[in-house]
Amino acid sequence: MKWAARGTERSLLVVHAHPDDESITTGGTLAGAAASGVAVTLVTCTLGEQGEIIPPDLAGLAAEFADQLGGYRHTELAAACDALGVTDHRYLGGIGAYRDSGMAGSASAARPTAFIRARVGGVDHERAITDLLAVIDDVRPQVMISYDADGGYGHPDHIAAHEVARHAAAKSPQVRRFFAIVRPEPAVRQALDGFPVPAGYAAPVPADLGFLVDPAGVGVQIDVTGALDRHRAALAAHATQLELLDVGFALSNRIAQPILPIEYFALLDGEALDGPVGGDLFAGLTT
Repeated sequence: MKWAARGTERSLLVVHAHPDDESITTGGTLAGAAASGVAVTLVTCTLGEQGEIIPPDLAGLAAEFADQLGGYRHTELAAACDALGVTDHRYLGGIGAYRDSGMAGSASAARPTAFIRARVGGVDHERAITDLLAVIDDVRPQVMISYDADGGYGHPDHIAAHEVARHAAAKSPQVRRFFAIVRPEPAVRQALDGFPVPAGYAAPVPADLGFLVDPAGVGVQIDVTGALDRHRAALAAHATQLELLDVGFALSNRIAQPILPIEYFALLDGEALDGPVGGDLFAGLTT
């Protein structure tokens, strides 16, 4: 993994919708960047209050019961950040400012604080951009990462995070590149080829992993095998949302997934990448 030597001025801002998204889709990149001295800031847009709960003894935390899952996931996220070495974590607008919308069409999406309202055309879109610009002005990132326009798998909060992050980045002269998390379909198929599915779990298909694109859309690929232990520890921290397996992990749908050895990013906006696909999000940028 190619990053700057410790002590340089590289700054990375990563925007995710819910706790656990950072570990599932960018855990290796965050761990590697933090270990290499990049100033990493993670912004989480909601507390993930509508998440499905795996451990039976924690089922009472759910939104339809005690509605305490968000606070519990806050502690899980703190542990995941510790595992990844991320020391600067913030909630968009402050903790609890925006609520997990749940899936499109659900009753939770109609709540007055639901993050779906931060989508383009929503009543909270400009407010959310302003909240994120305050973070950008504070940490001055050259590079930002969030989702692609479809949010990776269509969740309304992921789409809102993309729209808010991309529009905020466009308003800031500090941000030099804006990347989307992607997964090239051939690489996903290769990772699934021969993937050993534990008994009691369903076998995955490429669509289960989301974020699929044509390989031509990949701008940067980062080998994250050196961060595997930290990545697995971060995933394990999110015990309400996923089960860590010997060969990967599974969400509440009990579809076993591999931990991919490479994380992929597509350049959506900003300065062109110099040369072929490589492992450096900052390649060619001068301070």
